[in-house]
Amino acid sequence: MERISPPLTGGERETLRAYLDYHRATLALKCEGLTDEQLRRASMPPSTLSLLGLVRHMAEVERHWLRRVVGGEQLPHLWSDSHDFQAAYDASGSSRAEAFTAWEAEVAHARRIEAAAASLEVTAYVPRWEEEASLRLVMLHLIHEYARHNGHADFLREAIDGATGA
Repeated sequence: MERISPPLTGGERETLRAYLDYHRATLALKCEGLTDEQLRRASMPPSTLSLLGLVRHMAEVERHWLRRVVGGEQLPHLWSDSHDFQAAYDASGSSRAEAFTAWEAEVAHARRIEAAAASLEVTAYVPRWEEEASLRLVMLHLIHEYARHNGHADFLREAIDGATGA
């Protein structure tokens, strides 16, 4: 996934898309060049947080917000029968292929749903909040999720091999 800097003068939707893709690509970059074992390395006990766990979690986040909320699809969680977003963090039995295949598929679905929406003003009911939210808010929420977790990815990657930046 190539990381392209967001435009400095783009329109609102173009800018939101670009920032979301920038953060998606940043997560992928943080995982580049690592073995499955390194990707599964947990931050510190008792946490199961790992780079691979972040990829799995973001697959769940993409699936939830774009496919379930905006798209209205009735879908189970990828890694939990009890609708637990935290379950994805435990990647101890996972592989790069399994996690990235799921994440890339959910990103592709998310892009299609967003592109098909008539505008950022499209709304969808968010059960957890018990009210409607706009596509704009959903995209901003995803950007927030990625930015926060990419900060975690920075520390995880540095602990694995000392790599910083990106």
